[in-house]
Amino acid sequence: MTPRTVAAAPLATFMADVARAHGVPSHDADLLADTLLVAELWGHPSHGAIRLPWYLTRIRSGAMRAVTEVETVRDTGSVVVLDGHDGLGQVVTQRAVELGVDRAREHGISAVAVRRSGHFGTAAYFTRYAAERGFIALLATNASPAMAPWGGRTKLVGTNPWSIAAPGPDGDVLVMDMANTAVARGKVYVAADRGEAIPQGWGAAADGTPTTDPREAIEGLILPVGGAKGYVMAFMFDVLAGVLTGSAFGADVVGPYRPEGASGAGHLLITLDVAAFAEREEYDVRVAALAEQVHSSEPASWSDGVLTPGELEDRNRRRAEADGIRLSDATWSELTTLADATGVALPATTTEDTPTPRENA
Repeated sequence: MTPRTVAAAPLATFMADVARAHGVPSHDADLLADTLLVAELWGHPSHGAIRLPWYLTRIRSGAMRAVTEVETVRDTGSVVVLDGHDGLGQVVTQRAVELGVDRAREHGISAVAVRRSGHFGTAAYFTRYAAERGFIALLATNASPAMAPWGGRTKLVGTNPWSIAAPGPDGDVLVMDMANTAVARGKVYVAADRGEAIPQGWGAAADGTPTTDPREAIEGLILPVGGAKGYVMAFMFDVLAGVLTGSAFGADVVGPYRPEGASGAGHLLITLDVAAFAEREEYDVRVAALAEQVHSSEPASWSDGVLTPGELEDRNRRRAEADGIRLSDATWSELTTLADATGVALPATTTEDTPTPRENA
């Protein structure tokens, strides 16, 4: 493997220009590129540049619309239901979080349900937006089938990830973003992309036999986190993001990995205005005290220190902004194909001999 290092800004420009060449409006293309870039900066290539070819293939097939039109189909003030009409999931969800913040500011709490959307990348990208503005946000989505229901062997339940973000001390953000499987499915694709084995406990072959072969896991099953607990969490988030919102659910959701078929994905965003619950100064003191308790914890023998949720991504971002983003050969090859097809110039790179480190599980 000879990973290539790319500076952040040129990579974002390239991805946005390629999206524009596929008919995506300029502002929406910039948003799409930024969501992919930020995932790379955070150290999550599973949701970064590797996904751009998947999205654009779906635009070319007609499964996803290049021009996103978001329609309000129900509005009670604090509760809004949006229809994304098979547009870009990132664009639909950005509209949802902006609306969620506005309505929570007015009512103290808001819920925005989204139907007929698509894969939106990292959920934390959108919950962080709310937290940076003084709000706490919970965002849940459903996804195409990845795991079997507990006790079964048929792939029927999505990873159905969710994120919670809150204002943290000193202007920082506290944020979690997790799938209900042992690992995000995109990380299995990254392992396959790099020609690496996956750890035991991530996946199983189609017959349910545990496997370390990422291709077998992609065709077979991604295992739930925490056994039955991961399954029931995924199931209930499908109730919230799929059934409640009027979206596709269960086996009917189509993932970004497939070139054809409308996604039908649904999302549910709940936004809380911190100022509606307490004086902001009081909240800031209390959340800082909680973070300090964690930071003062004595490290375990295997640890170099204790972090609050979101700190690792912040550290990774500072490092990547300074040193650049490393892309695998396979991802670079996909981007080269897009450049050749659209006439958009590839960003300049440097190559290195050291192996690309495995992404944190």
